[in-house]
Amino acid sequence: MSGPSYKELWGEGLWHNNVVMSQMLALCPLLAVTTTASNGLGMGLASLVVMVASNMLVSLIRGLITPQVRIPVFIVLIAAMVTMVDMFLNAWMHELYKVLGLFIPLIVTNCAILGRVESFASKQQVLPSMVDGLAMGLGFTWVLVVLGAMREFFGAGTLFADASLLLGQWASVIEMSIFPDYGGTLLLILPPGAFICLGLMLAGKRVIDRVIEARGAKSDNSAESSLEGAV
Repeated sequence: MSGPSYKELWGEGLWHNNVVMSQMLALCPLLAVTTTASNGLGMGLASLVVMVASNMLVSLIRGLITPQVRIPVFIVLIAAMVTMVDMFLNAWMHELYKVLGLFIPLIVTNCAILGRVESFASKQQVLPSMVDGLAMGLGFTWVLVVLGAMREFFGAGTLFADASLLLGQWASVIEMSIFPDYGGTLLLILPPGAFICLGLMLAGKRVIDRVIEARGAKSDNSAESSLEGAV
């Protein structure tokens, strides 16, 4: 079955059909774990791995699954991937595992993952399915990181605080203390701050989309005028 081009897949996953910014899915972990950019990055990467692996597996066995049992099979496969990621984090990134806590197993219930498996991977070849999972996962990850960075920056005056403890020693290079003597704004660290920052991000995306749309319409009108003048 023919599908969208790879360029379209990247555009959809990262921006136009972003899991959060367009579909408004996976808001529970998004709002709960993004008290820092480090937490957002860890949750995003865990979800990314599950998305890519689930899409790949479903695409590989799509011809063997009957329509009647496809949803239970998809959920079992996603649950298996989440269990493996959960065990990996517990063994190798235990501090991050403790911070993310229950939200790692809850990736199983992430509608974005099941939705992409059902609507795309079950109908497409392996490589496009993996690219779709990668694009959607990266789109989810950048929203988590940006939202976490906004809350952390204005709430505590830092960026990627304790990243080395959560993600490993390599992450110490991204730890930044922007305002060392800043007391912080508690509201942004608390749940209401997550809703406020997410609302600002959604508004920003709408503005950018309208600017892009207006520029595209202007370019089309200019091209039509030039063509009419030539005729």
